[in-house]
Amino acid sequence: MADIHITRTHKLGLEKARKLALRWAEVAEKKLDMECTYEEGRAHDVVHFKRPGAHGELHVAKDKFALDAKLGLLLGVFRHRIETEIVNNLDQLLAHHDPLNAFEEGLARHEAQHEGQPAHGKPHAQAHKPAKTPAKTPAKKAK
Repeated sequence: MADIHITRTHKLGLEKARKLALRWAEVAEKKLDMECTYEEGRAHDVVHFKRPGAHGELHVAKDKFALDAKLGLLLGVFRHRIETEIVNNLDQLLAHHDPLNAFEEGLARHEAQHEGQPAHGKPHAQAHKPAKTPAKTPAKKAK
């Protein structure tokens, strides 16, 4: 298993950080086929997430986010790329004056880029998997 640990400080306060984390969990469930549970606490919250090949927690505090994830064998091969994408996206969001609005704008841009593609009714993560093709039958030998 490959581990990812990312911590980022912020100045959002717990209420705004909570809203951002809740929205991320909603989108992760819809787009990444993840199962998320949100535990709200007095001083900090925890988002537990899991899907085949990955599970972990996002700790949400008034002044920081801490992500701990474990990737299975297949996703573990892409650990560096996955970690880089998470870091880049989180850093871009936290650089904005209003990260929640920036998240929504980024989501809208992403959906607009995929607009016009055939509707497949699958979560985002499954939509990018190659379609299964039936196995070819071996050619008959000529007599």
